[in-house]
Amino acid sequence: QVQLVESGGGLVQPGGSLRLSCAASGSIFSIEAMDWFRQAPGKQRELVATITRAGNTNYADAVKGRFTISRDNAKNTVYLQMNSLKPEDTAVYYCHAEIRTTTMATSLFSSWGQGTQVTVSS
Repeated sequence: QVQLVESGGGLVQPGGSLRLSCAASGSIFSIEAMDWFRQAPGKQRELVATITRAGNTNYADAVKGRFTISRDNAKNTVYLQMNSLKPEDTAVYYCHAEIRTTTMATSLFSSWGQGTQVTVSS
């Protein structure tokens, strides 16, 4: 039983910044990777950024240089710092994690957050 809860979304003007947070809780042994996805109206869900337990990161081309993913392993929390926001960044942002549970530490389980709305508009 693992839960991911996103927070930090909201309305921001173009060029502004937001920081999203995603906190994992439950029967967690370790979190091997955490990701941010987003889904804009009328579009498919897309991967925004990933980070491994070791801190290795990858970004979608559309957000490189503007977004930064980070994590606090002690808090089981991942962050997405979003700078220079554009209207096309408007979407529901979802946190995702690959988790080893306390009962089955040798297996990976996928967990998703409920999503947080980010709207970039004048």
